[in-house]
Amino acid sequence: MIEMKNVYKKYPNGIVAANGIDIEIKQGEFVYVVGPSGAGKSTFIKMMYREERPTSGDIFINGTNLSSLKNNKVPYLRRQIGVVFQDFKLLPRLNVYENVAFALEVIEETPTVIRKKVMEVLELVGLKHKARMFPTELSGGEQQRVSIARSIVNTPKLVIADEPTGNLDPDTSWEIMNIFEEINARGTTIIMATHNREIVNTIRHRVIAVEGGLITRDEDKGEYGYEN
Repeated sequence: MIEMKNVYKKYPNGIVAANGIDIEIKQGEFVYVVGPSGAGKSTFIKMMYREERPTSGDIFINGTNLSSLKNNKVPYLRRQIGVVFQDFKLLPRLNVYENVAFALEVIEETPTVIRKKVMEVLELVGLKHKARMFPTELSGGEQQRVSIARSIVNTPKLVIADEPTGNLDPDTSWEIMNIFEEINARGTTIIMATHNREIVNTIRHRVIAVEGGLITRDEDKGEYGYEN
């Protein structure tokens, strides 16, 4: 599914965000990526959907080498990957239905298929009844649910979540985690960068710790391992 081989990433300012990373993540896994701020977590996951390119080394997603992938092929790669951000990144002028449908419209899916898929994922995240509302009319937790619905409407094999509960209150964070658990139970690989100690220690999955651009810990059903 995902494989990194001797991956280095050095920024122009001299910061080394990946310092020889070797890792393999199999289809269907749920992986937390943890570590101190500035440790290289965001770079680690951004390289998986080609938001960042490694300075050297190889990254494979479903057999495709991202290191040598041409820029005009990146949009096709991203159709296989759902990305959920901390700040939702919803389109304010589109309602809930339209925000989710947009991910299918850009790949020229038919209107019939779009309606079917959008309503299915809105039901999964509990927002079918708010399909015609706009982002400004929703709570933060509801906006994050829309973001998740948009990320999975293409039925991707991989969902990458960058601090998806970072802006949410504790109760809402647990609701969001329940949705991710359901998505993972359906066979989708989940990779989640998080600072949420309680979630990691309660809903146990594989934990990859990144510090100074290195993987310092890789544990099945591991703990968060840091004091917040």
